Amino acid sequence: QVQLVESGGGSVQTGGSLKLSCTASGFPFSRYALGWARLAPGIGKLREGVSCISNSGEATDYHDSVKGRFTVSRDDAKNTVYLQMDNLQPEDTAVYYCTTAFRPSCGSDWFDSVQLQVTRDQGTQVTVSA
Repeated sequence: QVQLVESGGGSVQTGGSLKLSCTASGFPFSRYALGWARLAPGIGKLREGVSCISNSGEATDYHDSVKGRFTVSRDDAKNTVYLQMDNLQPEDTAVYYCTTAFRPSCGSDWFDSVQLQVTRDQGTQVTVSA
C-alpha cells in the first residue's frame, strides 16, 4: 500500500523558513521522481505543482513562483524527500503534499499533470503571516 506522510509545516512570518519532509513506503522509492504540490485556501482552488526531483536526484524543477526560494532534495536511504523553503511569503500559505507519478523523470508536463499524481495523507499546513 502506497503511503506518503508529510511533516514539518508550521506558522512563520514573512521571510521565514521551513523544511518539509515526506517519508514514503509501499513502492520502490528510488525508482521514481517525487514532487511537492500545494493547495491554497479558497473555494475552487486546485492543487498546484511546486517542485519535482528525478529518481537520480540530478534533475530538479520548480514552479516559477518558488524558484530561488525553495530547494527539493531526496535521501533514498531514508525513503524521504525534502522541501527547504526560504524567504516564505504570505502567498505560500497552503497545505503541502508530496506526490509521485510513478515515473523516473520529471518531464516537461510535470506541473501540468499534478492533478493526476498520486498523493496520500492530509498534507502539512504552512501558514505565512505578513
